[in-house]
Amino acid sequence: MRVAKVMPMRMPVALLLFVLGALVFVPVCSIVGAQSDRVADSSAGDSSVPDVQIGVLGLFHPTQFSLSATAGCALVVHAGEERIVLEKSSGIDSATVRISDRDVVVTAGARVVRAAKLTVNGRKSEPVDFVLAIPEKIRRRYHGTLEIRTSAGSLTAIVTMDSETAVASVVAAESTLETPLEALKAQAVAARSYLVASRGRHHGFDFCDTTHCQFLRNPPPPNSAAARATAATRGLVLTYDSRPIAAMYTRSCSGLTRTPGELGLSPAAYPYFSVECEHCRAHPARWSRRISAKDAVRLHSFDESARLNIDRRLGWDVIPSNTFAVKTDRDHLILEGTGEGHGIGLCQSGAKAMAEAGADFRQILSHYYPNTTVVNWAGPVVEPRGSGPSARLPWFLFDFNHPRVWCVR
Repeated sequence: MRVAKVMPMRMPVALLLFVLGALVFVPVCSIVGAQSDRVADSSAGDSSVPDVQIGVLGLFHPTQFSLSATAGCALVVHAGEERIVLEKSSGIDSATVRISDRDVVVTAGARVVRAAKLTVNGRKSEPVDFVLAIPEKIRRRYHGTLEIRTSAGSLTAIVTMDSETAVASVVAAESTLETPLEALKAQAVAARSYLVASRGRHHGFDFCDTTHCQFLRNPPPPNSAAARATAATRGLVLTYDSRPIAAMYTRSCSGLTRTPGELGLSPAAYPYFSVECEHCRAHPARWSRRISAKDAVRLHSFDESARLNIDRRLGWDVIPSNTFAVKTDRDHLILEGTGEGHGIGLCQSGAKAMAEAGADFRQILSHYYPNTTVVNWAGPVVEPRGSGPSARLPWFLFDFNHPRVWCVR
């Protein structure tokens, strides 16, 4: 019997390498893909965004503050070499802080201490809850550490807080009770992106608490929608060309968002593509104003600097937006317009409508910030290309004395 000799099958070298490469490549790609999906889908990764320093209540140019401890918390006030503890159980839970020449004077019970500045924290130097008020004007609760010093004849209060606390506070200030959760998540990512991309906007601290930077109020309760939206998007920011963007937003566009160039402004690092907003096109926020021809000198639509110049002189909401038509009535002008704010970036009214129609926060952000990527930011804060404020943001955002310069409301 003849036994057939079986010869080994020969495979071309190129084909062999291809097969081996595929066997190696497929598992690796699967792992990378799975990891990418976890990052993309997980909104609760660890955030390395550092604490932020917020200048608070500066709009009032205060010369006196009232500082109070909350229930169950002890405030340790450091003034020079002196140390004062404010705590409800001790019977002294509040202090008055006032300016005297270039010093800060603290009065707590019978103690009066004078120093160049004061700082406030918990017993172990940790962030703590406290209430800061300007008598007969405003009262706010904060969580963080506090520094009060003098500047140009008034007191400057700076709260150092966790960035996520700041984001939640902004979301709470910029939203209403009926805003859907997905719209709040989009707002949270935009607010966090701004904090990452544009810190250092003021001398001695990063941001103020007005819409010159971002509108900020009390931190919301942990179970609030604003807090839940912030937690669900923890660490997520918008990037363009691999860099975080200082995301701008507006209360209501006029059916089409604008670019800085369309409004006669310097370009931002992110070009802000103009996009359609179906909600505002179908349901525009209409307004009407009557102003004197003298006050309206050099005013015309789609000129943000001219609009803001008038708002600075006459009030922030005298001309709510850049989209309007003008009629003459003797020595006055009648302005009929739509929209609220500069109209750049995310439209809060449109985002709310998109969320109500079923869109998630990523779809909302993708619509209003085309060509951006949502990433879990784990790197350092990157300085934008160029130098100086104009390289970071359009110049019109810089006006500390005008509380709503970029009109996000």
